[in-house]
Amino acid sequence: MKRRCLQVLWILIGNILVFTQGTAQEEQPPNIVLILADDVALMDFGAYGGEASTPSIDALAADGLMFTQHHATPMCAPSRAMLLTGMDNHLTGMATIPEVLPPEHKGRPGYAMYLEDGVKTLADYLRQRGYRTLMTGKWHLGHGPGQLPDSHGFDRSFVLDASGADNWEQRPYIPFYSEAPWFEDGEPASLPDSFYSSEFLVDRMIDYLEEGSGNGTPFFSYLAFQAIHIPVQAPREFSDRYRGTYDAGWESIRHARWERAKTIGLIPHSAALAPMHPLLDPWSSLGDEQALYRRRMEVNAGMLEAMDYHIGRFVEHLKASGRFDNTLFIVTSDNGPEAANPTDSALMRAWLQLVGYDLETLDTLGEKGSYSFIGPAWASAAASPSDLFKFYSGQGGLRVPLILRGPGIPRGELRDAFSVLSDVVPTVLEIVDNDSSDDIYRNLTGRSMLPVIRGDSDRVYPPDAAVGIETAGNAALFRGDYKLVRNLAPFGDGEWKLHDRVNDPGETRDLKAQEPEVFAAMRADYERYAARNGVLEMPEGYQALEQVMANSLPLLARNYWWVLALPVAVLLVLLLFLSMRARSRT
Repeated sequence: MKRRCLQVLWILIGNILVFTQGTAQEEQPPNIVLILADDVALMDFGAYGGEASTPSIDALAADGLMFTQHHATPMCAPSRAMLLTGMDNHLTGMATIPEVLPPEHKGRPGYAMYLEDGVKTLADYLRQRGYRTLMTGKWHLGHGPGQLPDSHGFDRSFVLDASGADNWEQRPYIPFYSEAPWFEDGEPASLPDSFYSSEFLVDRMIDYLEEGSGNGTPFFSYLAFQAIHIPVQAPREFSDRYRGTYDAGWESIRHARWERAKTIGLIPHSAALAPMHPLLDPWSSLGDEQALYRRRMEVNAGMLEAMDYHIGRFVEHLKASGRFDNTLFIVTSDNGPEAANPTDSALMRAWLQLVGYDLETLDTLGEKGSYSFIGPAWASAAASPSDLFKFYSGQGGLRVPLILRGPGIPRGELRDAFSVLSDVVPTVLEIVDNDSSDDIYRNLTGRSMLPVIRGDSDRVYPPDAAVGIETAGNAALFRGDYKLVRNLAPFGDGEWKLHDRVNDPGETRDLKAQEPEVFAAMRADYERYAARNGVLEMPEGYQALEQVMANSLPLLARNYWWVLALPVAVLLVLLLFLSMRARSRT
């Protein structure tokens, strides 16, 4: 009897310990991994129907949620500001990007081009909650003391403060920069001789994680990749896997993605595909240039796969260290596909030649010393089934993937609720706090997606809520299933249009004449949004890509004065020689 009582007692103690351990494990706040890809279109990942092989990201999607109506801004830094702060970009100081800022807007509220005083990031909030906060990758939210991640909540950081840079070495990619400005913990840093961006960013993040691996503290890891921003570069073993994939040309790829979008459930089966923009050349008109253009797209897919491969290494590290199961993964992009063609500018062509970039050697395209991009026609194909691309407020510039995987996240499901990047911060904080009553939420413009994630609601925003987006004059306002949009030249006409964003994702039908009351109400909504957030109108005739070149000119003159001075010096020497010769004859 005594032995039996002891057995029962041990069983009870064991059950209590198991229950206590289970409760402690459940109460342990999740680790947060935020993965931000650069210029990745809605359908670029394999899980969303893209051609590139992305098994690591696809596995997170299969084990979690895929959002199909998630939106960024048309440009990188404003999107990153919204993602990290939960606020409209104009309220953070990042109304646009420094490269396209017109002189008239310099120093105006919201246009500081860094996170302004008092603006808090997700790292700030999580560090207050006991998290270790770590970042590697592209920052682009301020340059210099007090403006880098170490001053915005991050314990450790190795970041690029520029819109982009070379992926093989420490060199700039446009004349706006004299160097590739990398920083570690706020101090200027140098890259190793053996460097490839996606590999290095994961390696350094793993190093940071291991520094605190034994203390049991939850962590926030922000991995901001350079893939697939210009210059598009990838190891040949990745790019070569896509030989032949893009031989049929951009019209074919755009149509194929549109068909897959219907199959996956990204768009209704009745949704029309917008035609290619009239400024874009047909694939059949290229002739011998087709080989170069299809290789550029092969390298683009290779760069995506290379990023995914290194994400897979990071996931395996978390699994091996026992931290994977209690980690919330968030994977998204900062805007749609990059359409710029740097060779369209004489200034850019001259700079690329001056600094020695190789743009056309097919055998080494994407490798060290080369410079690749996909251009507007391939960007239009990548943006399918939507209209336009990065820099513009067509759905192709705004609609991006969003994947969530982790504890409490349903598995293998789609969510079609409208959301924006600023919704990520309140969502993460509500998951971490298990509470949405804190005053902090009243300071954010974003809304928690948690009710939609759990299946308790089919909307993040009420049907009558007006949600605005604006960068560099390209603007949109969403209300329910309607979208008001304005796109500037050269791919827009500057006119406001009204679309059904759900049933017409290609924005093929302007509804403003058909529904004038809705159009007028949403125009009024936009004006209220602009006034509330301090949105400035653009100068007459403004074009973003032209402004990049104008802003680069004084920097180009300062950084390469010796190139400009050389012909002047030669001319002076020649004039002196001719003058001396003429004197000798007299």
